[in-house]
Amino acid sequence: MTHPIFGRRLALTLPWAAAAVVAARPALAQMDPGRAAEFIRLTGVDLVAAINAQGPVAQRRDQVATILRRSVDLEGVGRFILGRWWRVATPEEQQQYNRLFEETLIRNLSARFGEYQGVRFTLGRTQARAEDDVLVGTVIERPGSAAFGLDWRIGDVGGQPKIVDVIAEGTSLRLTQRSEYSSVITRNGGKVASLLDAMRGQIQALAAREAG
Repeated sequence: MTHPIFGRRLALTLPWAAAAVVAARPALAQMDPGRAAEFIRLTGVDLVAAINAQGPVAQRRDQVATILRRSVDLEGVGRFILGRWWRVATPEEQQQYNRLFEETLIRNLSARFGEYQGVRFTLGRTQARAEDDVLVGTVIERPGSAAFGLDWRIGDVGGQPKIVDVIAEGTSLRLTQRSEYSSVITRNGGKVASLLDAMRGQIQALAAREAG
């Protein structure tokens, strides 16, 4: 099971952003393209600095978590990805899901700190969309790897710019993860608890990788 915004390609190559949900929680206003581009630039700078710091992994993970919580529409992303199963989940399951969703995002990043050394990014084209959000293009470079492009979908959430999706090689990572999460639940008799168990297992595996 991959992660919503940190899908396999993204998780192996990019340290500085994450994950979306204009469809589940519409943007309140048209996002200004210049503001969106500057938001991505500053978020990237902060994440690169936190990841490349020399402190303990746990300390860097906490720093990254703070950045992700302020830059990603975590509640919207998670609810969109769970889709129709959100209405099936009990209030307790919804609460557990939100917590596990956030932790998988953070753990996916911190478990790969060592792979992100020397990463760089540059801003590309920025364009407003009919859905009242903005796509900010970037080019990602890592030592020893070919550069590639990612588009960041930025929406106005509560008056603030937030990452609401990432487009990698023309594929929406939030939609990919929505399909995967739904498949897990469907294969297990429509029980949301089965997804929660799978997410806990993913977190344990990522924590072990981080420790190793």
